[in-house]
Amino acid sequence: MRVFIPLTLAAAAAMAFVSAPASATGVIKCKSGPVSGWKTQDELTKKLTKEGWTVRKSKVDGGCYEVYGTTPEGDRVEAYFHPVTLEKLYVGRRGEVLFRKPGY
Repeated sequence: MRVFIPLTLAAAAAMAFVSAPASATGVIKCKSGPVSGWKTQDELTKKLTKEGWTVRKSKVDGGCYEVYGTTPEGDRVEAYFHPVTLEKLYVGRRGEVLFRKPGY
């Protein structure tokens, strides 16, 4: 009986992952074309560091680069950048929009 319970829990957990839809969770979507035309996340991190940001984490979300970090002003934020141009599209902090590029 003890072996059966962990296997049942493992099967239930696996089913939860299989049934969950795979979709972007971000607030911004980018029409960024093929990944081969994108600049790297490392290039974005270097650019932001030069501008005074501290980057804790970056990832791809909704065809954009999503960055978790601190702005030069000291705000801990979630920000989105276009992966081809590295242009800032959105910056938010705890449910507050600090910057949003028109059209995004």
